[in-house]
Amino acid sequence: MVQALFIHQNFPGQYRHLSPLIAARKGARVIGLGERQNTTPPGVQHLRYAAPEGAGEKTHRYLRPVESAVRRGQTVARALVTLKQKGFVPDIVCCHPGWGEGLFIRDVFPDTKLLQYCEFYYRSTGGDVGFDPAQEVTLDEMARVRTLNMTQLTSLEAGDWAHSPTLWQRSRYPDHIQARTSVVHEGVDAGFATPNGVATVKLPDGHTVTKGDEVITFVSRNLEPYRGFDIFMRALPEMLARRPNLHAIVVGGEERGYGRMPADGRSWKAVMLEEVGAKLDMSRVHFTGRIPHEGLVALFRLARAHIYYTYPFVLSWSLVEAMGCEALIIGSDTPPLAEVMRDGENGILLPFHDPARLADAVVEAVAHPDRYEPLRKAARRTMLERFDLHAICLPRMVKLFDAVLEGRPGTDAIPETAR
Repeated sequence: MVQALFIHQNFPGQYRHLSPLIAARKGARVIGLGERQNTTPPGVQHLRYAAPEGAGEKTHRYLRPVESAVRRGQTVARALVTLKQKGFVPDIVCCHPGWGEGLFIRDVFPDTKLLQYCEFYYRSTGGDVGFDPAQEVTLDEMARVRTLNMTQLTSLEAGDWAHSPTLWQRSRYPDHIQARTSVVHEGVDAGFATPNGVATVKLPDGHTVTKGDEVITFVSRNLEPYRGFDIFMRALPEMLARRPNLHAIVVGGEERGYGRMPADGRSWKAVMLEEVGAKLDMSRVHFTGRIPHEGLVALFRLARAHIYYTYPFVLSWSLVEAMGCEALIIGSDTPPLAEVMRDGENGILLPFHDPARLADAVVEAVAHPDRYEPLRKAARRTMLERFDLHAICLPRMVKLFDAVLEGRPGTDAIPETAR
């Protein structure tokens, strides 16, 4: 009989599979705490806290994220005090510490086990900062980036153990944090992200695409340079010119995601269309915005190639889903992808900042799809061997959860592949 609390501002977030599995245990009580209204996993009591105020205008700009995190941490602490007054004292808390929610958990529940999620540690070298050659990394910028880790480090110091989805993401953390961090990916449902199933999609603009059409896909939660949107758009005119039947489907929103928005306040889509739009046959470029998950997977099934570029940053679930659908991945040769893919074996990896190389690779893949069938098959095998939700990832996550719950962190809590 276990009482568990999962905290994530966008709950269920990374806990969407683990929390209902724990809730299904006999006598278990599981609460999910977050800010936003989302789907509630079966068996989980979903509570929300009010959105906290942001930082003050006079706060030093380095400290604005810190102040916002402290305010969020206070809000969460008040919610935890209310739960405690009502008799709920969790045996274990699982928390994403990135936004301040983990700051004061130990102060409210001093004897509770605390398992935290290490998603990304900010550094001024070797990662996202300075990856764009046009970005000058000044001392001021280095200082700002270092400060971003303050609340996360405070939260992690109070925890019993942590987990990270990839080896590279774990490697970004200080050594003393890595020493008590397991590598366990959230996993992808291999029965959902599969090459079998619907492979016809009617797009929002009314155009219908199906398997056999010359279609390429580009997907990002938000269309932004962090995910190579600018590189893709600069390569697109050449792709369309050389393949007159090619259609490009671009999935993603236009809000702020990772990194900065353009200085003039426009979206990156608007900026890139201004730059290259006159060279594009817009009847063959389909911006869908965000689409339902089922439609996204159907696009992966029918695409001749799926372009996935990323700065050295967190790895997207969509990449692993596309691999599961046997999409041909044409990706950037950056650390998150290099950990998962091998060029010429289960995908194609290219220099990030070279639109011409991307255009050449896409044209070749679209023109000769049969040549790349082995890479498609290998991509799904990689997904099954390393990211299969039910066969690999969820059992490992449960093992880690129980090890921390029972007070046996250390090597007992680290899956074999992470040792």
